Amino acid sequence: MPKGYNGKILHVDLTNGKLEIEEPQDAFYRKYLGGSAMGMHYILREMPKGADPLGPDNVLTLMVGVATGAPISGQSRLSANARSPLSGGIGDSQSGGFFPAELKFAGFDGIVVKGKSPKPVYLAIVEGEAELRDASHLVSKLTGEVDDILHAEVDPKAEILQHGPGAENGVLYSTIVSMSTRHNGRTGMGAVMASKNLKAVAARGTKKVEMADAKALAALNKFGPKAIPENGDMDGLAKFGTAVVVMFNNTIGCLPTRNYDEAQFEGAEPVSGEKMAETILQKRDTCYACVVRCKRVVEIKDGPYKVDPRYGGPEYETLATFGTYCGIDDLAAVSLANQICNEYAVDTIACGATIAFAMECFEKGIITTKETGGYELKFGDAEAMLRTLNHIVKADSEFGRTLGLGSERAAKIWGRGADECLITVKGAEAPAHMPQAKRSLALIYAVNPFGADHQSSEHDPYYEEGVGDFNLDRLKQIGLGAPQPAYSLTDEKIRFAYETEVFYSMLDSAALCQFVFGPAWTLYDGEQTAAALRAVTGWDITLDELMAVGRRRLNLFRAFNAREGFGRKDDYLPKKFFKPLKGTGPTAGFAITHEELDTAIDAYYKLAGWTANGVPTRAGLRSLEIEWAADYLPA
Repeated sequence: MPKGYNGKILHVDLTNGKLEIEEPQDAFYRKYLGGSAMGMHYILREMPKGADPLGPDNVLTLMVGVATGAPISGQSRLSANARSPLSGGIGDSQSGGFFPAELKFAGFDGIVVKGKSPKPVYLAIVEGEAELRDASHLVSKLTGEVDDILHAEVDPKAEILQHGPGAENGVLYSTIVSMSTRHNGRTGMGAVMASKNLKAVAARGTKKVEMADAKALAALNKFGPKAIPENGDMDGLAKFGTAVVVMFNNTIGCLPTRNYDEAQFEGAEPVSGEKMAETILQKRDTCYACVVRCKRVVEIKDGPYKVDPRYGGPEYETLATFGTYCGIDDLAAVSLANQICNEYAVDTIACGATIAFAMECFEKGIITTKETGGYELKFGDAEAMLRTLNHIVKADSEFGRTLGLGSERAAKIWGRGADECLITVKGAEAPAHMPQAKRSLALIYAVNPFGADHQSSEHDPYYEEGVGDFNLDRLKQIGLGAPQPAYSLTDEKIRFAYETEVFYSMLDSAALCQFVFGPAWTLYDGEQTAAALRAVTGWDITLDELMAVGRRRLNLFRAFNAREGFGRKDDYLPKKFFKPLKGTGPTAGFAITHEELDTAIDAYYKLAGWTANGVPTRAGLRSLEIEWAADYLPA
């Protein structure tokens, strides 16, 4: 009997309503672990080349990992993958919460969704049994309303995964969400789910995950709470959530301000995690079995911007995109923007950044009140930001519908030099960690298969001179032991970017949280990650074997993109990043150069074993035991 996983994948063909259960062999699970690596096994094989991202031929996979549901922090994660409607390349997004564990308890390790239902349906999975049910009554409902209805229909303890009305209204950067707060946020996976008329998945089960060595896992789990106060990064995350990053990034000149034109915001403190804790924080929240409790819940009862605690609280990225990107220092306004995005299931990074892009376009005269529908849209105007957000999620104006397509498409529609204001890579708006300051992210944002992403590698401060033995001793586990100067992109920093990208890729395959497991600052290091997976599965798996899984995932992503026509031409950064930063702080005047980026990409491709066009080779895929994927490479 397998340990940790069920050995069952649910296949759903929405076109004909057919459900089938696949029972893969143990070797399949050990090769992929779960998550997006496992999802790619199905996507490459079952999705035809050139499939319309919003058509029935797109394949959506929802995968957990071999350790999901185990009694240890950081294991309740879900990977969503499909062809992205924003880029046409692979889409990838991760979420936490309780749904991933509940899906495992309900009897399945993942779901493969094909086709399109002739009417809205939801998938009910209860105690190992699955069926499609009518969802016509759920259309246009806010996420919290859908949760209430399905709890009544399925089970009060069911966990609900859904797309929201934002996707139904044509917002391409819509999310898939559970608990109305835990999002598969990036790359438009909610838009894909909506295009299939699959409104939701409701999971309920009581089957517990069997451990190979429960005693060893319990020892690791016991280590967690004791380690948090002794680890400054984890302690800050526990106390203030991801919002703890606001003031740190502002200090080092890495806080995107006024659509990435500047790197320090004069209004950072009012939208910081510390200010949130002092003023509107109601409680800390968590994901299944996790002791870190990094999620924030806020409530505002008075004033113009009332906020319902049901919809959680803003993460760092949200405080940045709706706050500093837009030049707004009003915590209540940003918290309301977060609530609206959670109600409609819309990605806060893409949405806030798209509004900031529109603000810059307005201030430069590229658009006027003619495009907005009669109002001014300037940096620092919270009312205009919220007005625009409502137009986007409700699609009730031409301006809102245009911005709902993302900034890249909006720039093409408007023309007149709007592309000079973009911060997108492969259709994804850049998150709130600036590659001008964290130079390895310039490389990772460019080469990442699904666009600019801040959780695809470790960040530069953990491999810079003076970092300290704690982080360095952990990085040595994956062969990194020579910290580099700050604000540099040396050969060694490139190697750091690649090796930590492989590590993070492994985590997204195993469906493990990057705030709990990681190569540097997290609760558990690389060797402890391997130990946890050994305790769950009983495999004699090593860190080296886990790193090979990370490489498999990256190579499968690149193989998919190559099949769809992607290559080196797509591994690049927006024009804005090559212009000197304005404003104040240690990075004022910094810019990425074409020469350093081109050199870094060359070196990265060599480390990965890819061609000069960034495409995997048959020999490389064979060495990773996925030679089958070579059949999908362009001739």
